[in-house]
Amino acid sequence: MITLEQLTIYIDESDHWRGKPIYTALLEEARKMGIAGATVMRGVEGFGIRQHRQIHTANILQLSSELPMVVTVIDNAEAIAALLPLVKEIVTMGLVIQETVNVVHHAP
Repeated sequence: MITLEQLTIYIDESDHWRGKPIYTALLEEARKMGIAGATVMRGVEGFGIRQHRQIHTANILQLSSELPMVVTVIDNAEAIAALLPLVKEIVTMGLVIQETVNVVHHAP
């Protein structure tokens, strides 16, 4: 079993940094730094404290451009520690969680 670090970053779809969506900026910066892997997922529905817990949805009748986005980044502790200052610079509104994870299976 391999132990790695995982960053989970919760942002809104409309959040931008230097003219591009934050989720794209995070992915590009992680790739430049040689991070092992990163994934962006778009939420179907969600709410948070930013919009006073208003539910944002992908429902066709209530289409929102404020859907939740989740960026997951996984690598060793040193790589995540090197990436974290940039993540804190880019994510000015959102939630960033770091946790230790155990890889139980990896088939490249």
